[in-house]
Amino acid sequence: MATQSLYRRYRPRRFSEVRGQEHVVRALRNAVINQREGQAYLFSGPRGTGKTTSARILAKVLNCERPVDGEPCCECESCLSVERGTSYDVHELDAASNNGVDAMRDLIEKASLGTPGRHKVYILDEVHMLSKAAEAALLKTLEEPPPHVVFVLATTDPQKVSETIRSRTQHLQFHLLPMDVLEEHIRWLAADAGIDVTDAAVQSVLRQGGGSARDTISALELVAASGGEAPEATPLDEFVEAFIEHDPGRALAVVAHAMAQGRDARTLTEDIIRHLRDCFLALMAPELVQLSAQREAEVSAQAVRLGAASIVRAMERLGEMLVEMRHAPDQRLLLEVALVQLTHDASGADLHSLMSRLERLEQTVASGAVAAAPAKAVPTDPTTGRATIGGRARREPAPAVTTSTHPSQAGSDKPAIVPPAATTGEGAAAGDEEIVTLFETKVRPALRGMAKAIYMGARVGTMSNGSLVIAFAGEPHRVRAEEYRQDVERALAAAAGRSIPLSLVVDQAGHTESHDDNVVQLKRAEPVQADEDIDTGDLVDVPPDAIVSPIDRLTQAFPGSEIIDERS
Repeated sequence: MATQSLYRRYRPRRFSEVRGQEHVVRALRNAVINQREGQAYLFSGPRGTGKTTSARILAKVLNCERPVDGEPCCECESCLSVERGTSYDVHELDAASNNGVDAMRDLIEKASLGTPGRHKVYILDEVHMLSKAAEAALLKTLEEPPPHVVFVLATTDPQKVSETIRSRTQHLQFHLLPMDVLEEHIRWLAADAGIDVTDAAVQSVLRQGGGSARDTISALELVAASGGEAPEATPLDEFVEAFIEHDPGRALAVVAHAMAQGRDARTLTEDIIRHLRDCFLALMAPELVQLSAQREAEVSAQAVRLGAASIVRAMERLGEMLVEMRHAPDQRLLLEVALVQLTHDASGADLHSLMSRLERLEQTVASGAVAAAPAKAVPTDPTTGRATIGGRARREPAPAVTTSTHPSQAGSDKPAIVPPAATTGEGAAAGDEEIVTLFETKVRPALRGMAKAIYMGARVGTMSNGSLVIAFAGEPHRVRAEEYRQDVERALAAAAGRSIPLSLVVDQAGHTESHDDNVVQLKRAEPVQADEDIDTGDLVDVPPDAIVSPIDRLTQAFPGSEIIDERS
């Protein structure tokens, strides 16, 4: 005999056991308590959020022999027959497979008959799949239903339900469960079922569930069958790191790893887009991110490093590839091409790629690095002796340096390069020179809500008289930041190991920053002098061959390149 699945074994039997849908539970219980239940309900929401379960609980309490405070007793014969699926008072119909007009006419004929209980409840799942003729037949009954009949229509896509049907129902919307609520429920369920799972497995289960209770419980059941360890998942963080480091080899290596696990290219592309969406929301609206607190902090740190513009560009490019994959003979090839274009600007032909290449070229020229670097040898794996995938494309990490003004350079605008400060030991307080880096890499990415939105756009200065200077674009922005000063100072104190006050100032336009003994000073920019009068008689025409076109400039900037006319 097959073992009953976890999501069926732990399906809620009463309204009080439904998690994360308090607004729905409150409306249904009050209707039952006050005997004002409606004759037609529309339950809509993502899959696995409790629509059908809530409909069955409503059917039980409407026919329960001993209801208590709007809840079914779950002990009388009526409640037990509903749970067994043998009740004459409750009829469930899958509209996806019974979407014809004949099935709907049969339902309407049975609705007029009497019932052993007080109410006859019809539960129509996936009602948006009904045909137009079936909807028309149902509409007539919804307009004038028999007094003892209650309809509960459930759907994952309410926009496809006709407006005439929606207008005759009480519409209750189910939501995805918050991650903290879902994590608490999963840990309780695992303990009650005797399943020993690790913290890493719980986090993996929550990521797979995506806020759906049923999907999360199904993922937990798979973990239980695997011995409590999380199954090996595709490291989506590696794709974001490849975007940040401009490392195509790193991205292609992860694709190869995912394909070896049996993943298909289209599903992998959808997972990458979903992860990039979490990164985007972590920047723009952290309260909308459906992730645990620990995972949200990791995604937020990645998003800050990648930037909103690059995130949007990656989602757009991968979204275009999803459309092209519908008729592509090799979907993996399209994914790999898109990843190379996103990680290697020289392979992209859009404006963003060209601007990135020009910006890096200007930085190289400005730094005086004119000599070409010798080609690196291909790294090999010492265990196998084979070349590492993407090894040549990997960049060596640049040594961390800290800019500081030496006492002998007081009054000079040129900063001195000094080695980074030693990392503080366990429990030791961070020094002044580490506070700025600590705030930017640890404290600010971990902020949440409005505090993160306000402080993310600020410029971090240096330490001044024992305070960390934070500069804002204007006075209103600074005043709003004052409301969250204490929260940010507490987070900074916890990370640094000592109390550090904040000095919130206005970073006015037209000012430049100079460092002198770790004190922030703002110097007003020199006024722009007016142009001198020019005698037009002194102007001389420039020879035509001296004019350089934009195409010629690009050719000069990228030696060896070739201009291709797409119109030919």
